[in-house]
Amino acid sequence: MHSDATNFQLNSHLSTLASIHKIYHTLHRLNLTEDVGPDTHATACCSRAMPPRKKRRPTAGDDLSAKKSRQDKVCMCASVCVLISLDLSVGFSVYRKQEPSHIQETEAFSNKRCLEWFYEYAGCDEVVGPEGMEKFCEDIGVEPENVVMLVLAWKLNAQSMGYFTLQEWLKGMGSLQCDSTEKLRNSLDYLRSILNDATSFKLIYRYAFDFAREKDQRSLDLNTAKCMLGLLLGKTWPLFPVFNQFLEQSKYKVVNKDQWCNVLEFSRTINLDLSNYDEDGAWPVLLDEFVEWYKDREMS
Repeated sequence: MHSDATNFQLNSHLSTLASIHKIYHTLHRLNLTEDVGPDTHATACCSRAMPPRKKRRPTAGDDLSAKKSRQDKVCMCASVCVLISLDLSVGFSVYRKQEPSHIQETEAFSNKRCLEWFYEYAGCDEVVGPEGMEKFCEDIGVEPENVVMLVLAWKLNAQSMGYFTLQEWLKGMGSLQCDSTEKLRNSLDYLRSILNDATSFKLIYRYAFDFAREKDQRSLDLNTAKCMLGLLLGKTWPLFPVFNQFLEQSKYKVVNKDQWCNVLEFSRTINLDLSNYDEDGAWPVLLDEFVEWYKDREMS
């Protein structure tokens, strides 16, 4: 919206610049400008070739009137030009103030460098596979199982764990303005900070389910689910170790998406002593069984 307003203002100023052109030609027709350059020389030659015409000698009154009229027109037109010039300078200064940041962003990121960087890990393929991913993690100084890699995959909108396609890489790294290992290293703290935003964390948590599951399956196998839950909730949910024990001894072999999403809601809203858990609520049976198991465990 701001950019559109600026463009409108710039177009308006360019329009007034055209008006200056018209003013100049008006002055020229009124003999208020002097020709310079080759045309002046040509005019002088013609004047010498042609005999001068006799002119009526102006009276003192005519001379003063013409002089005053000439001065008034020059002053008026000069004032208009000054005002327009000032207006233009203000408009262009506003435009220039906004322009450098956009140019700087464009110059800071190079698609060519980003493409070359991709092929350092993809080789001749159009995808970075497990081997390339291992080298990539080593270069940026992050373990593959670090949660920041999940955040990066979310930023790239990667569809399969352990793989980055060329399209995902270019689009995601472009949004991060990273076209080299060094730039991505410098962005790692920013990627970690995203986890502190509740809304972003929820999006990453939901993304993790589809990212980690086998594409021909609608659920996560239990071992993968435990690993991903540990990655996302292990350091922030005090009940996670106990919940993990429950999963290990339970009859469940997979975790579906409804169960997955409700675990996050449970971890955010239910007290550590489970005192506010409503057994008649719309919780999945998995969590009903966990609460029952936990209470029995505490009593014994």
